[in-house]
Amino acid sequence: MALIDYHYEMSHCHRCSYCKFIPFQLIKSKRFSYLCPSISLRNFHSFSAGGRAALGLAVVEGRLDEYTEMMKQIVFECTMCGACQVQCRTFNFNLNPIEVMQALRTHVVEQGEMMPEHMFVIEGLKREDNVFGEPKKHRGDWAEGLGLKDISREKVDVLLHVGCRMSFDDEFWPILKMAVEIMKNAGLSVGIAGAEESCCGGRALEMGFEGVFQNFAEAMAGRVKASGAKQVVTLCADCFGTFNEHYPAHGWGLDAEVVHITQFISNLISEGKLTLKNQVPMAVTYHDPCHLGRRGEPGVQWKGEYQRLGPHLFGPVPEKPIRLGQNGCYDAPREILEAIPGVELTEMERTREYSWCCGAGGGVLEAFEEMAEATASERIQEAEATGAKALVTACPWCERNFKDTLESTGGDMKIYDIVELVHQAIGG
Repeated sequence: MALIDYHYEMSHCHRCSYCKFIPFQLIKSKRFSYLCPSISLRNFHSFSAGGRAALGLAVVEGRLDEYTEMMKQIVFECTMCGACQVQCRTFNFNLNPIEVMQALRTHVVEQGEMMPEHMFVIEGLKREDNVFGEPKKHRGDWAEGLGLKDISREKVDVLLHVGCRMSFDDEFWPILKMAVEIMKNAGLSVGIAGAEESCCGGRALEMGFEGVFQNFAEAMAGRVKASGAKQVVTLCADCFGTFNEHYPAHGWGLDAEVVHITQFISNLISEGKLTLKNQVPMAVTYHDPCHLGRRGEPGVQWKGEYQRLGPHLFGPVPEKPIRLGQNGCYDAPREILEAIPGVELTEMERTREYSWCCGAGGGVLEAFEEMAEATASERIQEAEATGAKALVTACPWCERNFKDTLESTGGDMKIYDIVELVHQAIGG
C-alpha cells in the first residue's frame, strides 16, 4: 500500500506514547521499561512511531517540500523491530505503525532520497545477489566437503536456506556445519542452492526498496518450487521473518513449510529423534530476535479502505487482520534450552513480543553505527542484570551485533547461537 493509503491511520494516531514502552502492567523497573530503541536513544517524539506518523501525514498533505538530513535520519534511524506495532495493537488502537513506517520509507526512496550506506547494500544485491556485494560464486563455500545435495541437480525433502550473513561471515560456518550434522543425523534428504542461493530480499524491503525485494521474492519462490522441498529450514531470523511476514503480505508464497532451526530441533526432541545427554553447565538468558518473534508472525495481504461505519465511526473494510506479535516463534528456543542438561535459563525483563531489539535490523547496522551499538549494549546490560553468564540467541545478525558491541565496549558476557549449545549436549 502506498503512503497515502495510510492517511486515516496517520491522522488518527492519538500521540499517546504507548508505542515507546512495554505494557505498564509488565514493567518491572524503570531501567528496562522502554520498548522502542529509537525514542530511547534520541528522546525526541519525532523518533517514535507516533512522531513518524505525524511526519508521514505532513508528507502526503504536502506540508513538507524538502527532504532534509534530519528528516531522513528520523525516517531511517529505526530498526523496524515492530515493537511499536505490538504495543499500539495491544491497547486496541486500530493502527499499524510498522506498516506506516514501511510505506514512508518506500515513498521517500521513490522520491530519490535514500541513505548512501543503504545504496552499498542495494548495489551489492543487484550485482552479486547478497547484501555484502561479495562474489556470488563463493556463497556455497561453507558447505565444501559436507556432501549436501545440490537442488539444481536433484530433488530434496528439505531445502536449507542459509542467508547472506551466514554464507559470507565465516565465523558462522562452524554453526552451519553443526546444524547440517543434526539434520543429516535425522535421516532427512537435505539440499542447498549453494552459489545459486540469493538474498531473501527482506533487508531491501525494510530499507525502502520494494522493487528490489519483489525480484528476490519471485526468485526464491521459483527456487523452492523447483527443488521439490516440503520444508525450507533457515538459521537466520531475518530470512524467517521475511518468508513468514513480508512474502504473504506482498502476495508471495513458498510451496513449502518454512521452519526455523529452533523449531526443527525442538520437533526432533519431542519426537524422541534427538537426545540431549551431555551436561552443559551454564547460566544463560535468551534473546528473542525480532524477526523470529513478533515479526515472524505470519503476514496477510490486505486490500481495502477505511470507510465511515457510523456516526463518528470509521474502520477498515473488509476487516483488517489484527497482528499482536504473539504468534511468532517463542516456545521452541525455550523448550530446547530447558531440555539441555545443566543449562539454567533466566529470563530478562523484556521478553517474547515485548523483547528489546538487538539493533541490527532495518538498515540501522549499515547506516547508524551509534544506534546499533547503543541498542545492543542496552540488551547486553539487561542480560547481565539477570546474573546470566551467557546470552543465547537464534539469529546471526543479533549475534554479530552483540559480539561487535562487546568488542567495542568491553564485557565478559558470552554470546552463543542456540545450535552451539545443542551440539555440545549431543556430544559434538
